[in-house]
Amino acid sequence: MSIRLRMTLLYSTILALTLIVFSTTLYTIQSQQTLNALMEDLTMNAQRLVGAWSRPMMDPNRLYPRSWPDATSAQGATATQDATDTQDASEPLTVLSGMLREFRSRDTLSVLDAQGTAFDLPGNQDSLDLPLSDTGLAHLQQGQAWTEIASIDDERWLIYSQPLKLGPQVMGIVQVARSLADRDRSLQGLRMTLLLGSALTTAIAFGIGWVLSGMTLQPIHRITRTARQIGEERDFASRVRHDGPNDELGQLATTFNGMLSHLQDAYQQVTHALQMQRDFVADVSHELRTPLTTVRGNLALLARQPPIPSEEREDIMNDVVDETERLIRLVSDLLTLARADAGRKLKSDPVPVRPLVQDVCRQAQVLEPNRAIACQGADGAIALADPDALKQVLLTLLDNALVHGKGSILVAVDDSDRQIAIRVQDNGPGMSSQLCERLFDRFYRGDTSRSTPGFGLGLSIAKALVEAQGGTIVVDSQLGQGSTFTVTLPAAVALSLTEA
Repeated sequence: MSIRLRMTLLYSTILALTLIVFSTTLYTIQSQQTLNALMEDLTMNAQRLVGAWSRPMMDPNRLYPRSWPDATSAQGATATQDATDTQDASEPLTVLSGMLREFRSRDTLSVLDAQGTAFDLPGNQDSLDLPLSDTGLAHLQQGQAWTEIASIDDERWLIYSQPLKLGPQVMGIVQVARSLADRDRSLQGLRMTLLLGSALTTAIAFGIGWVLSGMTLQPIHRITRTARQIGEERDFASRVRHDGPNDELGQLATTFNGMLSHLQDAYQQVTHALQMQRDFVADVSHELRTPLTTVRGNLALLARQPPIPSEEREDIMNDVVDETERLIRLVSDLLTLARADAGRKLKSDPVPVRPLVQDVCRQAQVLEPNRAIACQGADGAIALADPDALKQVLLTLLDNALVHGKGSILVAVDDSDRQIAIRVQDNGPGMSSQLCERLFDRFYRGDTSRSTPGFGLGLSIAKALVEAQGGTIVVDSQLGQGSTFTVTLPAAVALSLTEA
């Protein structure tokens, strides 16, 4: 199931539940209000009839019996009673009968005796036989009004019963009833309207929600298409276009574009690393092939028959030794680079920098006695470094300055910002910015140095050794103004302050 369908079903279900609760509440309120209105009408009519009967019956100048004739002898006393007694006994019913004839209402009326039996009165003869439950009769005999809903000829009726009391005595019961057919039809129409309206509203909301969710999820579809396109074409330069607000989807698009930028950088780095690896293998193969070819050729000359003269044999042996030493140096350099690539950390000991720099300058001076090499800087500078590795780095930089530079060379030591900086500055022809960018690449040599002996690994090894000691190495050069290599290492004082 798609997220679009799940979202649409979710808020359609919420809307449907809301409509159900609303419709149920509205139906219940309407049903109760109409029932209460009918109850008020019935109560008012019953109380009006009871009140109209009670006023003359409570007249102190008239005497009435404390009980009525039963329902089967509604005409009053027996034949043995005289006319006066008969008139007195039937007087309450006569009054009530006259009131029933005068009572005008759409309600159905019925008068019962205290036992719940209908009187044989003209008003009762024209009305329905209204039922009364035993529970209701018990409440009425105790002087309490009673309301119930009964079914008469498959039609529901609301029946309100109220006792007729003369003083504390219950003389009879008045029932006022009204049919609930109109109310039931109205409620049924309301029920059908609410059901159909809720169903139609839910269906319309589902369609609108389906369209809106599709519009809302459009950025996600674009992200999906972009991801699929990138996976197929490996075009990490593609980006997701999002013109909407910076909401959750906008943040998702921004995050996805940022991830693509990182992937693009990583892909370019991997591509560059693979290209460098291929170039590295090609360069190693080339550098190994030349001395190996020379050694093989010389060995073939030594194996010739008849043997070559002893003088030539001595020259060939010297060539073999030179090429073998060259192979040893190349393998040693490659081993150093391999160890650096493996992430092997060099030891970090406090090393006085000034004596080590002076020693390196003295060794370089022996190699080029005609070149001026000056050493200057802080005497108390102490770096955290590997002395052998640092010495190899400085010898490489000085050798590079002696080979490619001209004039004097300056080696300066600066102690500042809790770091030790060692600068090797020459007065050579300098280098272009393009050459500086690739200067530390393995087997890379500028066009001007192709005729210079070496493998193009010295500066790469120097960079690897400096970084293995936790430092950095950079070059600053301009054409015609010489070059300056700067090696930066952490100072031992900085470590002490940090630990403190």
